[in-house]
Order: sequence, then C-alpha cells, then structure tokens
Amino acid sequence: MPEIRFRGAVAPLRRPAVNLPSSVAPMVAALRPEQPLHCLRPATIAAAAAAFRASFPGRVLYAVKCNPEPAVLRALWSGGLRHFDCASLGEVRLVRSMFAEASIHFMHPVKARGAIREAWERHGVSDFVLDSAEELQKILDETGRGSGRLGLVVRLALPKGPAVYDLSGKFGAQEAEAALLLRAARPHAARLGVSFHVGSQCLEPAAYTRAVALAARVIQAAGVQVDVLDVGGGYPVAYPEVMPPPLRAFTSAIAAAVEVEGLEDLELWAEPGRALVAGGTSVVLQVQHRRGDALFVNDGVYGALSDAGAPGFRFPVRLLRPGGGSAAPLVPFAFFGPTCDSADRMEGPFLLPADVSEGDWIEVGQLGAYGSALRTAFNGFDRAGILEVTDAPLLETPGYQVVAAA
Repeated sequence: MPEIRFRGAVAPLRRPAVNLPSSVAPMVAALRPEQPLHCLRPATIAAAAAAFRASFPGRVLYAVKCNPEPAVLRALWSGGLRHFDCASLGEVRLVRSMFAEASIHFMHPVKARGAIREAWERHGVSDFVLDSAEELQKILDETGRGSGRLGLVVRLALPKGPAVYDLSGKFGAQEAEAALLLRAARPHAARLGVSFHVGSQCLEPAAYTRAVALAARVIQAAGVQVDVLDVGGGYPVAYPEVMPPPLRAFTSAIAAAVEVEGLEDLELWAEPGRALVAGGTSVVLQVQHRRGDALFVNDGVYGALSDAGAPGFRFPVRLLRPGGGSAAPLVPFAFFGPTCDSADRMEGPFLLPADVSEGDWIEVGQLGAYGSALRTAFNGFDRAGILEVTDAPLLETPGYQVVAAA
C-alpha cells in the first residue's frame, strides 16, 4: 500500500536571528527586507484583550481562525484570555499544545467524527456546536453520550444583515428546527446553549439586539432550560474612512437586549477575533515596480492582503524610506501582488507620497485579522518574516486601549 503523506502548503513565518531595533522604521532600515515582514505588536493585542474582557459582561472566547500565530495567542493569554473558539482539530491541537489550562470550545457546526473524538478524548474539549440533528447524533456517538460533562450549543440561522462579511446561508438552524434541537439536546447536556453570528465587521450594534430577540423566541419555543447565550463575533475595527461605534456601544446593546428579553440568568459568551488582533500586526511590503498609479509589491491577495482584493477592504499605509521620508503630496495608488495572476490586484486606493518608487517600503496596517491566516503558497510566494515591535497601530479603534510607540 502506498504511503500517504500530508504537508502544509505555506512556509512558516520566520524570525531573523539578529538583534534589531524594536520599532518598525529603524528595523526596516537595518534589514532592508525583500520579502514581506509581519510586524507584531504583542502589547497592543494584550491591551485589546483586556479591554474586551472589561467591557463584555461574560466569557470571552478568541476565534483562533482569525490569527493562529503562536505569538498572537501568547499575547492574548497575557491579556487575560483563557477561552478559545476553535473550528478545526488543528486549532484544538495548537491551543492545547501551548496552554494546558485553556478552555477550548469546538465551535464549527459540522465536524469530522475523528475530530470530535480526539478533541473529547485527548484534548479535554467538552463544548461542541451543532445546527442539525445529524450533528447532534454524531457528537453523542463520538463522546459516549457525554459522561455528564458535555456542552451542546445550537447555532441559529440569521437573516442577511448589515455586516461587511455576511455569514448567513451556510450555518445555522431555522427557528422551529433550533427549538427541536434544544429539546433533543437537553437530556444529554451538562450545559445547553444557543449561539449566533451576525457577520464579520458588523458596524450596527442593533444587529445584536435583533439576534438576541430571535434567540429568546427560540428558547421560549423550546420550553427547556438553556444555560448559555453565545452572541458570537463580528465586532468591528477601524479602517480608512470606516470608523465604527465604540466597543461599549456593542456590549451595551447586548446587555440591554439580554435584560429586555429576560435572559439575565444565562451565561453570556462572545467570540471576538478581528476586534482583538486587527491592530496588532502590520506588514511591510517592498515596491518592485511602478506603472503610473499602480505599484507592484511583494505581497498580495494570495498572501496577507486577501481582504484588499475582492472584498475591497482599504488599509492604512505609510511610506518607509530609510534615510528620509517624502514631502510629496499623498495621492491614491492601486497595488499589484507578486504572482502571475492578474486577479492579484488591490484597488485601494492606498494614499502614499506621489514620488513612491521601486525599492521603497510600505507598511500596511490593520492586518492582524486574517492577514497571516489566509496566506497561500500560490506561485511559490510563501516566504515571509515576523518580528515583534513596540509601535502603536497605524489606526486606532474606539474603545480599545492602545499602546504608545516606545
């Protein structure tokens, strides 16, 4: 029988084995990197975690899919996070290998049987999300019906909402089905919960109000005791020309809705991802060619800038030119990534000095969310470095403590 070999597609982020300055600009001047350089701000991430924990009236689970870089997870841990929302066995293994005392919650509504079994038997995972009778049965089969410690959380379907990334349509049980699932799960659950997700980068606090009201209707229709209300993720961050309401507007809306709907006795969970880590990483690119108002750079939609492609996210940028900056006025540019694919284009616009040219470096901010998680090995452009810095984020989001540059 032939041997089956499994491999990862993306080269790991590498740390230069030299002593360097702790700020981005002098670091770039020293390294003069020709490959993308991820600049991690651990203090910013830890502060965001602490701020979210202080504002949210419940348990905070970090959505690991947003950025699974171990240095990011360590920064979150230092900010007081002890709960992790994992969507795969790989994420479960990673978190458990780093934090023996972490609470891991398997929040993907459709899981492989082997993943359920290993998470339960080897990694101490007891909380599982489901949105169908088949998934409930799968969980019961692979956990031996729970042994009195099983947490079961029914995910609700939401109608299309105002979030930038709409997450409706793939997961979630409709109201009547969700009530039936709660009844079916109750006899097997040490903890029974209801969850929803309003969509990623949701700019409207009232979206959570409406979702809590839906959850309350489902709980009432089920007629069984429910212990947990998981209000999911979606908490937004700032991007150029996008300034969301402050964090407190969202957590206050959730708390008020819980009170209005009479759900105060339920334990509240949240699953932030972008809100905790977006400002915690920037990526330094090098300009390899200029063609009019388009810059060819060494990273793109198949690397850290996926959200700048088809989704059209804009990101804060600044020119890094060792030996001096530029007094030229800021003008809009588009980016082309390094691959041979013409779709590797980022419209921006990215505002940079008019004299930017080949050989210059550009720092792109707000890439801690999904910037490293969505990297691919397409065309062989999978090499990148990572370093920790003390700079403040390029753009601040209201409601989070930020760390000033050293």
